[in-house]
Amino acid sequence: MTMNNDHLRIINANIFRPDCEFHRGELRIADGLFVNDVDSDAKIIDAEGLYVIPGLIDIHFHGCKGHDFCEGTQEAFRAIRDYEASIGVTTICPATMTLPESKLLSIMREAKNFGELAGIYLEGPFISRSKVGAQNPDYVHKPDVEMLRRLQKASGGLIRIAAIAPEVEGAMKFIDEVKNLTRFSLAHTVCNYDTANEAFNRGISQVTHLYNAMPGINHREPGPIIAALENKNVMVELICDGVHVHSSIVRSTIKAFGSDRVIFISDSMEATGMPDGKYQLGGQDVIKRGNKATLLDGVTIAGSVTNLADCMKTAVKKMNVPLEIAVKCATLNPAKAIGQENLYGVIEEGRRANLLALDKELNTIWIR
Repeated sequence: MTMNNDHLRIINANIFRPDCEFHRGELRIADGLFVNDVDSDAKIIDAEGLYVIPGLIDIHFHGCKGHDFCEGTQEAFRAIRDYEASIGVTTICPATMTLPESKLLSIMREAKNFGELAGIYLEGPFISRSKVGAQNPDYVHKPDVEMLRRLQKASGGLIRIAAIAPEVEGAMKFIDEVKNLTRFSLAHTVCNYDTANEAFNRGISQVTHLYNAMPGINHREPGPIIAALENKNVMVELICDGVHVHSSIVRSTIKAFGSDRVIFISDSMEATGMPDGKYQLGGQDVIKRGNKATLLDGVTIAGSVTNLADCMKTAVKKMNVPLEIAVKCATLNPAKAIGQENLYGVIEEGRRANLLALDKELNTIWIR
């Protein structure tokens, strides 16, 4: 159920407050914002027995319900927005793929005109050919300052995060020159520990889908994962769909990095919310079988087919992540990662009143 009333009192709720704990109490909403008081004729909603949390925020996903963000059409954007809103993801920052600049520019212009995105995640083309994953290697591009400027201008400043492999030629200079233009995330990389450390010291503040498309941890070659762990200003993304990262690694990552530094993402593609079959991702054919999507080789994982709401639920119900931490990783932390925490991700006076009500089994009862 979706509620769009302008003036509400939500009573008897277990509310996820800014201290990232649940507190029983009352919420008041007026004109789309959390407020301290409302008119006496405000509609009253009894949330007895329900958890009330901020609307979820997915800062890294490619599509859903048969559409991909890179279609670059208003129709696709609306379909994506509507599906995400229907499952409780009320704030979206969809991701591009590695594509030609002309196509990326077209996507940016259409996204600017759409006007309902919290941002855009530029995943590619500034990545390593050795770790393209499901990205198209034909369009990998060396870091290009002017190209990024053109894309950012076309988007109207919507690019919140740009992925980069720091070991590729020109990457470090590129980071130095444009680190004030957007935030950067280490991604699709074969970099070693020292290179990752240098990149973090130069201003990279995030790691794209941690563990995926990067070297693993070796006791003699610790790699970028340990470099990220040691850099306290770096946040990391996790895909908690039960396919990309083992549940024990999810728990260990939260324990090691701390709950302030972990961002749950879905990395979902157009097959999300659709039946099994053949789909597209970045111009490449993808097969969805159950909760897994791969390229036609049947091995290379091609994004996920699990939305963020189900990822959060999986983290709690199947991976034994405490609910408070899971909610934080799917709301406040992603808001911080795209610099939008003054608007979203917190139930507090003056913030956007996007809400979910969940029952004890974490089923969504209503969305606002």
